[in-house]
Amino acid sequence: MTIPAVKVSDISKNYGSLKALSHVDFSIDKGSFFGLLGPNGAGKSTLINIMAGLTHASDGNIDVMGNDVRRKWRKARNALGVVPQELAYDPFFSARQMLRLQSGYFGLGSGNYPWIDELLERLDLGGKADENMMKLSGGMKRRVLIAQALVHKPSVVVLDEPTAGVDVQLRKVLWEFTRELHGDGHTILLTTHYLEEAEALCEKIAILDHGKLIANETTKSLLSRYPYSYLHLELKDSSSALPEKIRDMAVSFKGRNVTLRLHREKDRIGNILEALYAAKVSFSDLRTEVPGLEEIFISLTGENND
Repeated sequence: MTIPAVKVSDISKNYGSLKALSHVDFSIDKGSFFGLLGPNGAGKSTLINIMAGLTHASDGNIDVMGNDVRRKWRKARNALGVVPQELAYDPFFSARQMLRLQSGYFGLGSGNYPWIDELLERLDLGGKADENMMKLSGGMKRRVLIAQALVHKPSVVVLDEPTAGVDVQLRKVLWEFTRELHGDGHTILLTTHYLEEAEALCEKIAILDHGKLIANETTKSLLSRYPYSYLHLELKDSSSALPEKIRDMAVSFKGRNVTLRLHREKDRIGNILEALYAAKVSFSDLRTEVPGLEEIFISLTGENND
């Protein structure tokens, strides 16, 4: 039997009468790219803090690479690297010094310095490696946090909102590097409010809402839950009268622009075009849209992920 990279077993966490997590149970396969999503306050950070040993669960347990995070905490910590949301850093050191200190916390000496230098180069920090952390931009500090999480070469890497507040260029750099890590065999656990990132990167996704696990399946399976697609039409004449059947499908009607919602199994674009032709309704443009993860997320949680 293959041991999962992370096994979350019936985890609950209570803060007095507040239930931050309630009987959460799932596992993450080794070498996978896994997404953990949910609205603000859903319990994602609490779960990560339990995994990292920063807080203890009220019930249940978490194993990282087969090691219970409480009973075998040293092995569990060595197997785990966490990139936190907050830009936490020591203002008295340079980026290189920070990474060497972090390396020392894991009992790694100067023999690990070549890996530190490689991290600095791969994250485009080489030119800033010896500058004081206070002088670095927010984006550069974010890169140092990622390097810190990887300095001991963990098997499992947790990225907690790694692209929050960063510019497009840095986001691209981070995802290229993350894909490299995944390609090298690292297990990646990602939390993000940018659902398009999760949709593009994650093979499997778990969704938390109010401390409970409400979905845990492959991204492809999750996307298939939403039964609708959209057809956008630009009419040649805004006064054109749509057939009643088509008018009932409209979810937006602004001037000459009409958006129809189609059921994947019941409605066919060909039938709609035939009905428009029969009603002598002409259009100048047509495009289809297949809903993504955001629509699924809203339908499951009832709110936007922001």
